[in-house]
Amino acid sequence: MTATIPDIPPKTRPRLHRAWLVAAVALVALVGAAGFRATPGVLIDPLRDEFGWPRGTISSAVSVNLLLYGLTSPFAAALMDRFGMRKVVATALVLVAVGSGLTVFMTAPWQLVACWGVLIGLGTGSMAMVFVATVTSRWFVARRGIVTGVLTAASAAGQLVFLPVLAHLTHMYGWRTAAVTVCLAALAVVPLVVLLLRDHPEDVGVLAYGATEPLPRAEATGAARRAVGTLATAAKTRVFWLLAGGFAICGASTNGLVGTHFIPAAHDHGMPETTAASLLALVGVFDVVGTIFSGWLTDRMDSRVLLGVYYALRGCSLLVLPSLFARTAHPSMLVFIIFYGLDWVATVPPTVTLCRENFGMSGPIVFGWVFASHQIGAAIAAVAAGVVRDQLGDYAAAWYGAGALCLVAALLSARIRRGPAPQPA
Repeated sequence: MTATIPDIPPKTRPRLHRAWLVAAVALVALVGAAGFRATPGVLIDPLRDEFGWPRGTISSAVSVNLLLYGLTSPFAAALMDRFGMRKVVATALVLVAVGSGLTVFMTAPWQLVACWGVLIGLGTGSMAMVFVATVTSRWFVARRGIVTGVLTAASAAGQLVFLPVLAHLTHMYGWRTAAVTVCLAALAVVPLVVLLLRDHPEDVGVLAYGATEPLPRAEATGAARRAVGTLATAAKTRVFWLLAGGFAICGASTNGLVGTHFIPAAHDHGMPETTAASLLALVGVFDVVGTIFSGWLTDRMDSRVLLGVYYALRGCSLLVLPSLFARTAHPSMLVFIIFYGLDWVATVPPTVTLCRENFGMSGPIVFGWVFASHQIGAAIAAVAAGVVRDQLGDYAAAWYGAGALCLVAALLSARIRRGPAPQPA
């Protein structure tokens, strides 16, 4: 009599959680949004050469872009609660494509403001950091900090992918070719968003990554009412104003100043635009590393301490930047690029975490308003730096001013206190 051997079921590989696919689609959309928004920095000198518009005038379009990029965020978060992330992001990509495509026909500054300022500002603003906060809040319980860091790093990756390519296209074929490229790239992402992005884990029969029960959903009320109501409640707290003040300085010292004026400032010192654009893209390379590491640290350390350190280091780096510009990318400039790149948007993961800790389910919308202050600071800096350059002949005063403000932001971060804030009714 022979013994029977029981059947052993074959080993099966664990399926990849759907949250990671949603995060991947969000990353692609964020890469595109960052690249689309950063494009005007490449176009400042070509537009001035063709149309004779002063830098202050061109910077005003960039300023409108930055302002709407921020002010759209809290309303976009509320719209995502009402209509879903998929519809909002797909519509935003179409807006970017229309705005970029229409620029090839412009002949007056107001048309630049309408296209690059209004349309692309609204489109990219709907895919801004508030999109990161919404994705991580809905789809992740575990690994929220590191996922926030990775998705935030997509903004750096956007510069890395788009800026050198667009600078080359502008140099070889003219700025209109670069504008058409942005238009086609935005349209190419739309099918990916429509087919793969989902609004809630329960929509596909799963729980959020790391969750043991369904997460509560925000009430799908009127987007404008909820966004404004959340602001009214958050504005009564001290932590909101400390976060908003620090993040306004963050925007002034990154998107508004360096993101918009680094290339023309380097060109003032004889550096070719393609070289300057490559350096700015290199900032994006190290920003990917720095932001992911910041997300990892945010899961383990006090977010307030991280913010203070990030702002202080950024301020010190900007104070030495004016002495580093030259015709070539010498080693000292490369050291600045690495150091500054590691710190570029490392502030986002701890800021998102502090909004979530203090404002609960309203955290993404509160972060939208905090991010709006970021872009208000960026818009002011974009115009102010252009005016400084037109009036004084160089950008030195702008760099020194931004460095000093970053040290102020470090002090504001040190005054933040933890503790849940009142929730909006």
